Amino acid sequence: MNTRRQFFATSAGAALALGAGVGAQPVAAAAARRIKIGLSSYSYWHFAAVKVSIDDVIDKAAALGVDGLDILHRQMDCAEFGRLDDTMHAYCQRLKQHAFRAGVALVCLSIEQDFVSPHPAERHKWVAHTEKCIEIAYALGVPCVRVSAGRWKTIADFALLMKARGQEPALRGFTEDDAFKWCIDALHKCVDVAKERGVTLALENHWGLTNTPEGQLRILKAVNSPWLGALMDTGNFLENPYDKLTAIAPQTVFVQAKMYDGGGVFYTLDLDYQRIAKILRDAGYTGYVALEMEGKEAAATAVPKGLALLRAAFA
Repeated sequence: MNTRRQFFATSAGAALALGAGVGAQPVAAAAARRIKIGLSSYSYWHFAAVKVSIDDVIDKAAALGVDGLDILHRQMDCAEFGRLDDTMHAYCQRLKQHAFRAGVALVCLSIEQDFVSPHPAERHKWVAHTEKCIEIAYALGVPCVRVSAGRWKTIADFALLMKARGQEPALRGFTEDDAFKWCIDALHKCVDVAKERGVTLALENHWGLTNTPEGQLRILKAVNSPWLGALMDTGNFLENPYDKLTAIAPQTVFVQAKMYDGGGVFYTLDLDYQRIAKILRDAGYTGYVALEMEGKEAAATAVPKGLALLRAAFA
């Protein structure tokens, strides 16, 4: 009996030692470093007349085995503006339970706003919208909200804006410094609410103020909060993308990976995801990379191909 007890004690001790020793550490470290592959619901709906519901995308994400789902707010079955009422709360709780039962983590809520306006009431409208969306994320259990800075809107037509490579002149009588101040002041207010709810805001590189790494980083530095980081959209730097993605990588807290199978809905870029994966790894990034399929090919075939490409690049 004593021999048997000694055997089990020795075996248990050896197992504990092995688990705490050299053999276990690389496994744990590798798991901690793994970049997670997600999916943006936008991949299934490019603002067509008929929406693809978030419930449907949850089921598709579960079938594809993705690590997390990035929800486009405008794709949800709710009014874009207005207060967060009981009906909306119930909808959020149902989505959260649906995702949980499907084994899909809800990891980001992608919203839009525009703080570039000389009118305080207009900026307040977008601050209130952002605060409401933070509450939606909190109700969904989503830890991250994508935010935008905004643009002058002096080029109204999107095709013309793309022809101008996302750059447009300021409103007459105002300067870029004015626009940055408006955005920074607004985000200061939003960050206070985000901190209360434990939701990280991710500022996207987009048209307007964040059309360059310098603009995006200027805002992040001025707000100077751990609750605001960069969202890297791989398809929104139209020229010299890799140098620009490298510049924002250290501040990146979420990644949306654009692909254009069948040709882009708005434009097409040929992106090297092996190179982008190295940029993110070199910056120490260990978060989510969510596929944003923006091509004309049917999502049913394009999305699985895009996920396979990302999994291979980030393996």
